Amino acid sequence: MMDTKILVIDDDVNICEMIKLYLENSGYEVKTANDGVEGVSFFKSYDPDIVLLDIMLPRKDGWEVCRQIREVSSKPIIMITAKGETFDKVLGLELGADDFIVKPFDMKELSARIKAVLRRSNPRETTESDEVVRFDNIEISKQKYELKLKGKSVDIPPKELVLLYFLASNCNRVFSRDQLLDKVWGFDYLGDSRTVDVHVKRLREKLDGVSDKWTLKTVWGVGYKFEVFE
Repeated sequence: MMDTKILVIDDDVNICEMIKLYLENSGYEVKTANDGVEGVSFFKSYDPDIVLLDIMLPRKDGWEVCRQIREVSSKPIIMITAKGETFDKVLGLELGADDFIVKPFDMKELSARIKAVLRRSNPRETTESDEVVRFDNIEISKQKYELKLKGKSVDIPPKELVLLYFLASNCNRVFSRDQLLDKVWGFDYLGDSRTVDVHVKRLREKLDGVSDKWTLKTVWGVGYKFEVFE
């Protein structure tokens, strides 16, 4: 934890200072920014391990900041907002956010979410063996967090890769959304099953046209499976 760097991007100076004080007392290194442009600049220079990102920001809103960060990095992002509508959560996930917390929040809850997201996204903490799942035109290594399509490495956020690895490792077996949340996100995940749908949608965009010998299939009323054709 001592070497974990957190970037807080929020236009409320008081909230930034409150979060900074609490997290520094918990052993984290924290830097703050108060608008979107400054936030993107600080992200590139500070290279944080995780970003706490407000949506309503001056100069550049949180959606655009999230989009720009995802263009250059898969570091985890927790969106912080006063809004709690489903639309905001789904949009945040589609843009690449890893979790969502609504103001006002308890600092202990924020700390728990940070720890959970870091555990899920940090490949150094995995204890899995370096097994590689291979099918036609696809190769997935969970240990290396690497996806190759037609022999070429493809950038992919950690949780998308873990979801794909899990389904491909259990090919032709159907899993419900709740089962996938438990297996991929872990029992401490505080989101809902729509998270799975968003990640499957993004995976399909990456896998489109790669092979006609397997597919990421929806089993209506049940869930998803990685189907391999005989």
